[in-house]
Amino acid sequence: MKPVYKRIIIKLSGEALACDDGSSIYDREKLEKVAKIVKAIHDMGVDIGIVVGAGNIWRGRTAERIGIEQAQADYMGMLGTIINGMALQNSIEKVGLSCRLMSSISIPQCCEPYLRRKAIHHLDSKRVIIFAGGTGNPYFTTDTTATLRALEVGADAILMAKNGVDGVYDSDPRKNPDAKLFDKLSYHEVVEKKLEVMDLTAVAMLEGKPVKIRVFNMDDWDNFLKVVGGDDLGTTIDSEGK
Repeated sequence: MKPVYKRIIIKLSGEALACDDGSSIYDREKLEKVAKIVKAIHDMGVDIGIVVGAGNIWRGRTAERIGIEQAQADYMGMLGTIINGMALQNSIEKVGLSCRLMSSISIPQCCEPYLRRKAIHHLDSKRVIIFAGGTGNPYFTTDTTATLRALEVGADAILMAKNGVDGVYDSDPRKNPDAKLFDKLSYHEVVEKKLEVMDLTAVAMLEGKPVKIRVFNMDDWDNFLKVVGGDDLGTTIDSEGK
C-alpha cells in the first residue's frame, strides 16, 4: 500500500490508552496495538510524530471540582502527557522502532527538550517522535500542540482518531440519530459552525496552511492504515474544504 502522506502527526487522547472499565490508566493491549499500528505506518515509509493527551490521568474538570486553579491544573496535565509519552515510548521501542520522547517542559532525566531542528532531524532519520509537555504553556490544549508541531516539522496531515465516532457531524450523533456526517470541511467552516472537532484556536491556526486534518473512527485500528493509504474514511478538513 502506497501512502498518500509523507509525514503525519497522530493525535491520541489519553483515554485511548486506558482500560475501558476505568480500572487502570493503561491497558496493555491498547498500548501494544498503538505500537503495532505505528510500526505498520512506519514500514510504509511515513514519518510519524505523536501528540498524546493526559485525560486518563488528569482532567480539567477534576481540578475545578477540587479547587485547583487553571494554570496550575494545566501544568499538571502537561506532566501527565509526559507520563503517557514514556509509556508509549516503551511500547513503540518494543516493536523495534527508534523512538524519541521530546518535551516542552524540561525533564532531562526522562526526555529530550523539544527543539524544532532536532525534531526534524529525528524525523528525517526515520525515528518516531512523541511530543509531550503540551506547548509548555498553560491555557493551551494538546490540540494546539498537534497543530504547532505539524506546522513546525512540515507534516502533511494530522490524524485524529475518535472513540465510537466516524468523523465530524453537525451535531452529537450519540444524542441525535439524524446527525449529518461531513465528508469534507474547510477550516473556516469548522470555526464558523463551531464544530467540536478540536480546539477552535488550533483549527484557526491552520487556515491557509497545506496541512490536512483527518477525523475517523478508531474502533477499528486498521483505519489508521486505510487513511494513510488514501481511503476516503471519516472527515477530511483542509483550507479548501474540497
